[in-house]
Amino acid sequence: MATVMITGATGFVGGHVVREAVRRGVFSLKLMTHRRPLPASVPAGSVVRADLADLRSLHGVCDGVDVLLHCASQIGGTPQANESVNTRGTAALAEEARRAGVARIVYLSTASVYGRGTFRNASPGDLVRDPGSPTSRTRARAEDAVLAAGGVVLRPHLVYGEGDTWVVPGIARILRALPGVVVNRTALMSIVSVQELARLLLGTGLAPASALTASVYHATHPAPVVADVLLRTVAECASLPWPAQEFDVLRARALLEAQGQSPNGLDMLTSDHWFDSTSLWSDLGYDPGPDFETDFSECAAWYARTLRATQA
Repeated sequence: MATVMITGATGFVGGHVVREAVRRGVFSLKLMTHRRPLPASVPAGSVVRADLADLRSLHGVCDGVDVLLHCASQIGGTPQANESVNTRGTAALAEEARRAGVARIVYLSTASVYGRGTFRNASPGDLVRDPGSPTSRTRARAEDAVLAAGGVVLRPHLVYGEGDTWVVPGIARILRALPGVVVNRTALMSIVSVQELARLLLGTGLAPASALTASVYHATHPAPVVADVLLRTVAECASLPWPAQEFDVLRARALLEAQGQSPNGLDMLTSDHWFDSTSLWSDLGYDPGPDFETDFSECAAWYARTLRATQA
């Protein structure tokens, strides 16, 4: 029976990976966390207390592990915190995994390592990383450490589902802040539900070496979502009226900045961010499942409650 270790086991994606692993129930689990308690449903004795920012705490954590699913990252915060956790912590963890003879390391990265731009059905081999923030730069360096250790990197773009505090809440904030919608709503967005991302992470960790044809994959649903569909779905979920007026991106950026909001989210809504993920689904032999509108309906009630609570 393989032993799988999951870092970031109490985080947004990591928590769903834990649930998917428990659902499958065909291997032994080690769950690495250093702050929040794990749910009572996790197997007894599976918790490993360690902190990526404390390199000494990582010594020996990978002993007896066959597959390491590294889902922990510092997102936001100070540049020093990003460097400590993402760069140095991941490098130390990858070295521990190599020392312990871990057969497969899978790192959950992000398409943000490409920086700003327009991306149309692009595969990893077509693109050059150009990260623009401390988080993205240090996650790119974390990728390097994992790849140097013989691991595999998955890069999702937008991830939605229960526990999301970034994507749908961020779009809702933009819709509330603007008295109209940006005119370019035909942009194509790569997106994936957190449950499907969890399935991809676990599948990549357990796949035979002969099945994987690359060391870097995009982890998104193969069918991109039109920005207009995404915006209208979020507006309906958040009970926001659809505005009648339209205006250009420059005016939208100015309005957001005047309200103290970052305009960066507009970039993903006004230009294509479509990343080709077909090779990952093909290599794993997985069916991508339903389209965005069908799949989103399963978490719409959770989002509606959460968005109402943040506005209360």
